[in-house]
Amino acid sequence: MPRVRDATSRRNAELSLLLLAMALVLGYAATVEANLLDTVTLDFWVPTAALTVVFLGLHLVIRYLAPYADPVLVPAVALINGLGVGFLRRLDLGDAKPEERADFPIFAGTGGRQLAWTLAAVILAAGLLVLLRDHRAISRYAYTLGLAGIVLVMIPAVLPRSMSEINGAKLWIMIGGFSIQPGEFAKLALLVFFAYYLVRKREVLSLASRRFLGVDFPRGRDLGPVIGVWLVSLMVLVFEKDLGTSLLYFGMFVVTLYIATERVSWLIIGLLLFFGGAFLAYFLGSTVGGPFANFYLRAEIWLHPFDDPLNDGYQLVQGLLGLGTGGLFGAGPGAGQPTLVPEVHNDFIFAGMGEEIGLFGLSALLVIYLLIVERGLRAALAVRDSFGKLLAGGLAFTLGLQVFVIVGGISKLIPLTGQTTPFLSAGGSSLMANWLLVAMLLRISDAARRPVDGSSPARAAGGSGTPPAQLHGAQTEVIRP
Repeated sequence: MPRVRDATSRRNAELSLLLLAMALVLGYAATVEANLLDTVTLDFWVPTAALTVVFLGLHLVIRYLAPYADPVLVPAVALINGLGVGFLRRLDLGDAKPEERADFPIFAGTGGRQLAWTLAAVILAAGLLVLLRDHRAISRYAYTLGLAGIVLVMIPAVLPRSMSEINGAKLWIMIGGFSIQPGEFAKLALLVFFAYYLVRKREVLSLASRRFLGVDFPRGRDLGPVIGVWLVSLMVLVFEKDLGTSLLYFGMFVVTLYIATERVSWLIIGLLLFFGGAFLAYFLGSTVGGPFANFYLRAEIWLHPFDDPLNDGYQLVQGLLGLGTGGLFGAGPGAGQPTLVPEVHNDFIFAGMGEEIGLFGLSALLVIYLLIVERGLRAALAVRDSFGKLLAGGLAFTLGLQVFVIVGGISKLIPLTGQTTPFLSAGGSSLMANWLLVAMLLRISDAARRPVDGSSPARAAGGSGTPPAQLHGAQTEVIRP
């Protein structure tokens, strides 16, 4: 009975936080209409109500199939997702004629499409929880998923520009009116492969050949996997013309390798390889051109955006001006001019929101992202099997790295990237892939907290879908060899 009460209290806490998150989204929607329309329409609550129903459905699935899962993950993600839908609808209202704004359809425009994609993404996440009762089962398909991930990464690079390139980055598959960003799903497949591979090879990769400045460096013969992933990331940088995607793939492998071996030397080697490769691509772009020219141009725009503020540097300059205009508190939801920023619904949504919610609002959003990453890392620490530790740690870090890459690009910390802000930016690929990421973290956190005995509600309700062996019957597997 105490175990059941513990699971019930977790789910009740999740429900309370979820309702609080939806109340904040509802307040945001009302404020947007008050500033844009000088009134609040009678149906302003409909998008938030639709989101609430969707998230409550996921909550019920978690309550019965993953009752010990982390109670903070879904409310935190739901809040960001809801604010993203609200801001995209705000952009739709801003683009409409003033006399048409009050009658703008609820499910039209970019905001309406994002609402539909949210429904699809949450259903996909719930389906993963239904099908995957034991996170270790996915390791059986690690090599297949690794191959699939590489194929998904490389498809846009070999397609013609008309079918794969948007704003200079070849990250898409576009056929007719349909488009998908396969790299969003590739990162999940590759993470499963990385975790499985490193569990098997961590003892070999932990061996040191020499000590330099107090750091143990690996043997030269063990550098093969890192060199291989580094070359793939450079191919992404050169042929898909996107620094952010390249950094994301290489970074998640190196960090997963560090978690597996606890060798700081792998982080040092990884940073040296990546920045050395990026500098080499920049140098070749300035001297040779060809496939390196696009990266060189992006780097030059990053270094000198105000040299050509009305042409090449226009997007970055407008984003910086939007952030600066927002100040500490912002103009208020619906009171700014975010539509002046190109691609504000996608790559630059953080800059558009920053104009209206200010530095404090953006800091709060980053804290919520940080909270999601922290809960993922907590699940990695708590779960007992090595594969789960590496997978949860890699998933959490990848989400945090993606946020860093996009925020760093719009704030001029790093060159601009083609990445989307998780759960905020418009786009079905990113939304579905990141909700799948959350579902995997939920499954791992449920395994980490599930009691040893078979009395939990999930086990009783699992039927034939429950795993054949208890998740916690074995001794804890440690990462350090």
